[in-house]
Amino acid sequence: MSFPTPHPGLVIRYSYLWRREFEAGRDEGSKDRPCTVIMALINEDGEQDVLVLPITHSPPANPDDAVEIPAVTKQRLQLDFDRSWIVLSEANRFLWPGPDLRPVPNSTDRSIVYGVLPPRFFTMVRDRYLVLDRQRKVALVPRTE
Repeated sequence: MSFPTPHPGLVIRYSYLWRREFEAGRDEGSKDRPCTVIMALINEDGEQDVLVLPITHSPPANPDDAVEIPAVTKQRLQLDFDRSWIVLSEANRFLWPGPDLRPVPNSTDRSIVYGVLPPRFFTMVRDRYLVLDRQRKVALVPRTE
């Protein structure tokens, strides 16, 4: 499996652990899904610390909690044709590369990467995420210690 350097806007396949699953005592996500890297930092130990936001087909109950991915972007990333949203109200945090990274289905090189979000779209996603984070409306689920 191929592990590139993580960077903001990168869309990867990952076993995302929802906050409700974490609060129920689970430590594994129930489904591998596309997720976007919202932040990638070097921690005090020199390791890559990554925050990812999940991508889902479920429309948000609160429109402020997610951003719909434009159809043209989904097509470029080779995702399905159903409507999808990037959830802004929760994130997983893990050390890169973590055990929950998965190869993209049907990728010839077993890559974990779908592609990269367009810069303007990613900037809008990041800015909306940061607003919720400053308002303490983001649930952060730690995945690796």
